[in-house]
Amino acid sequence: MNAELIAVGTEILLGDIVNTDAQLISQGLSELGINVFYQTVVGDNPARLRHVVETARDRADIIITTGGLGPTLDDLTKETLASVFGKKMALHQPSLDRIKGFFQTIGREMTPNNEKQAWLPEGCTVFVNEWGTAPGCAFEAYGKHVIMLPGPLRECNPMWKECAMPYLYKFAGGCIVSRNIRVFGLGESNMETILHDMMAESKNPTIAPYAKTSECFARVTAKADTPEECEKLLAPVVEKICGLLGEDVYGVDVDSLEQVVGDGLRARGLTLAVAESCTGGLLSKRITDVPGCSVYYLGGVCSYANEVKTRLLGVRKETLDTVGAVSPEVAEQMAAGVAQALGADVGVGITGVAGPGGGTDDKPVGLVYISVWHKGRNYTRKMKSMNGRDRVRMQAASTALDMIRRNIF
Repeated sequence: MNAELIAVGTEILLGDIVNTDAQLISQGLSELGINVFYQTVVGDNPARLRHVVETARDRADIIITTGGLGPTLDDLTKETLASVFGKKMALHQPSLDRIKGFFQTIGREMTPNNEKQAWLPEGCTVFVNEWGTAPGCAFEAYGKHVIMLPGPLRECNPMWKECAMPYLYKFAGGCIVSRNIRVFGLGESNMETILHDMMAESKNPTIAPYAKTSECFARVTAKADTPEECEKLLAPVVEKICGLLGEDVYGVDVDSLEQVVGDGLRARGLTLAVAESCTGGLLSKRITDVPGCSVYYLGGVCSYANEVKTRLLGVRKETLDTVGAVSPEVAEQMAAGVAQALGADVGVGITGVAGPGGGTDDKPVGLVYISVWHKGRNYTRKMKSMNGRDRVRMQAASTALDMIRRNIF
């Protein structure tokens, strides 16, 4: 079967928002073994929307729309699709009750136009929106399957995964299970070179490399009649890939480096403190994104100014005067200083030139020194990055986490 995605919203065409829904849904359809041949973005115009839907109806087995389910006059997705597929609209009382309850909970009066969100194509499967007000839905007509989802990613993401994907599961022709092997310290091209022969020979499971900011992962996907059969196919392949990639693998089916590091610290009863300069608190932010981090994370110091480095972290003035703030010596003193100041078992120090200005011939933009202190010993690394300030900062924070994983665990 093949699917077509239709994103509804003039704000996408104007560039005010990015169509992240399409990426999310395309990845999910790939896992289900359903092809995506076309993606379309159309504004909040009923005539153009109708034309796009009629075109999709003629060339796709599954039509998935995002957006246009709200209470305003220009939210016309449901009405248009119902018309194209010969469906009447009907009030879904449970949805209306949920919407009313939402407004009562937040202490606001529900305006009459919000009732519009509870009108759905007659006989459809309703997707309860636990993350907003507009319900999603699905129906079958003229031999086609239609799914409508809300546009905001905070609503589309969970509704797609918890409602729409299970609805589509019956079209997958069996069971599909994927394992994600997360890698840091190895580029996508190098990873693909190492796995090339396996990728060329493997048909089920399949192996696909993907790149993310400053890291990459290999997705291994098996198809069989049951999840248990899929797992039997996956296990030896995942084990072999992990063996080939070695210590660069930081986990299988894990969310992030910060999750892995947090789990490792918790399991060993260790506490962590960080001192950041060029990353400006990004490492602390990522660490505290993990629920339960208060068990092991004591806090951090954002020591942008040299005076803060000396006064709070104990970085020696003569070191700053001799080798400068961007140096391995300062990174080491920051790591040890923050651990001592906060009473942590592990300390991290990061100092560098994030850019776009501030670089010199000796210390160019993208140069970062990172040090991890533990039990009186420093593990220090020189990192060079490029392609912009955000990438430098993200890679530095990831490198710091990876250094904890490799050296402390």
